[in-house]
Amino acid sequence: MYRYDEFDHGFVKARVAEFREQVDRRLAGEITEDQFKPLRLMNGVYLQLHAYMLRVAIPYGTLNARQMRVLAHIARKYDKGYGHFTTRQNVQYNWPALADIPAILDDLASVEMHALQTSGNCIRNVTADHFAGAAADEVADPRPYAEILRQWSSVHPEFSYLPRKFKIAVTGAERDRAAIQVHDIGLHLKRNAQGELGFAVYVGGGQGRTPMIAKKIRDFLPEADLLAYTTAILRVYNLHGRRDNKYKARIKILVHETGTEELTGWVEKEFEALKDGELKLPEADIRAIETYFAPPALNVRPEGEAVVKEAQLDDRGFAAWLRRNVTTHRHPDYAAVTISLKAIGEAPGDATDAQMDAVADIAEELAFDEIRVSHEQNLILPHVARADLKTVYDRLVAIGLETANSGLATDIIACPGLDYCALANARSISVAQDISRRFASQEKQEEIGELKLKISGCINACGHHHVGHIGILGVEKKGAELYQVTLGGSGDEHTSIGEIVGRGFGPEEIGGAIETVVETYLACRSGRDETFLDTYRRLGAAPFKEALYGSEAKAA
Repeated sequence: MYRYDEFDHGFVKARVAEFREQVDRRLAGEITEDQFKPLRLMNGVYLQLHAYMLRVAIPYGTLNARQMRVLAHIARKYDKGYGHFTTRQNVQYNWPALADIPAILDDLASVEMHALQTSGNCIRNVTADHFAGAAADEVADPRPYAEILRQWSSVHPEFSYLPRKFKIAVTGAERDRAAIQVHDIGLHLKRNAQGELGFAVYVGGGQGRTPMIAKKIRDFLPEADLLAYTTAILRVYNLHGRRDNKYKARIKILVHETGTEELTGWVEKEFEALKDGELKLPEADIRAIETYFAPPALNVRPEGEAVVKEAQLDDRGFAAWLRRNVTTHRHPDYAAVTISLKAIGEAPGDATDAQMDAVADIAEELAFDEIRVSHEQNLILPHVARADLKTVYDRLVAIGLETANSGLATDIIACPGLDYCALANARSISVAQDISRRFASQEKQEEIGELKLKISGCINACGHHHVGHIGILGVEKKGAELYQVTLGGSGDEHTSIGEIVGRGFGPEEIGGAIETVVETYLACRSGRDETFLDTYRRLGAAPFKEALYGSEAKAA
């Protein structure tokens, strides 16, 4: 992973000192909350329903054991003993006192972390495939390019006050695990016919009030042109993006209203003026950044296969965990492990201070001191010897993080919702907990198979409900919470936006409605190997609407 240099250390230290002074002025009443708001947002501080919230950046979702221990320390000392891992590969603290936040930022800086640009109308945390550097289907590790983008975008003077927030995602694999087509810029690292590295460039994706799938505007951009082309896109957006209406200010609206062809022309014209200038990346610089992300020295461990086979016979729980939470690695003696933060009945994405400390210990001792955060609100150990899988599993059992549900019905993405968020219309956590309990049986989940269920407490779609196979959106109607159901969404390489199937359901009805959708799928699928998404795409919404609404659906 990238290590701070002297400039980075000085830069972050100066920003913490600046924010400490701003907090002191706010607490002393020298500035109002309205005056303080833009200052705190630049440092990742939100004002939620009950308290301030601090969002900490985890660039491209990569951190080490030392950093995870500091996150645990912050949860223990300054919060209520837990942190919430988000769909942007960040971590949030929901209960810090404003007076303590400068001290928290000092603690983060001590391990090369910060909260810059985790909020505000700027370029947010650049995200990447959580299996980067380990995935068997990877062309190349995308994280060096994410780091280049991070360095370039940090407090960029030209792009610090964009029309609206701006999100970039990068993947280097055949399977899109970074949801690049629902980002403002999505980058797919690939090789051309000559074997050279470059990117397919997607622009104008996003969720929220007006969900849209990004348009590909370049099939192959040479890696040396990454910053010049990204700058060209941001300049076009900065110039033409709407500032009179925040609901129409994202670049997706600009792409939609301008048209892909015309917008591409604007970008290409701007790029033509930039491409041979100072933004062209020297190959030596790219390769230098790559050295930070060199994979660990993976010793040959052929005994792993026998160890795993024997352990599966003795422990059904381990066998289920192996099926669901262990992913093929590029090295045959190793695997990538998903640590589910979705225990049955728990708040999705939450981890206690003790769990974070324990995961840090496991990573340090058994996984080459590397941890990832996925946009699906889970943790990843990207490099684990197969011979050590049973040991890792047993240690996860001891801390309650052994849930074998990766990609299944209880691996639910959910935003904090109305329990915390000032923008939310409805609760998300309680709905996720209810649905999780309904599908708690391991056998039932395995029978259902792959199912991505995602919940948002408002139209901002922080729970990514638009791209859930089953999506749930909390809305407010006549002062009451109501939940809309969408079906058929997907955030992978075959991205689709879910379809609203009908009227909403009350808090006491939504869990049963989801059970009805799932039972309808099981009755309609052509065989056990046909996934929910495949069944929906084959049959459309009609059988699900009829099951949910009966005569209402026929009348419609």
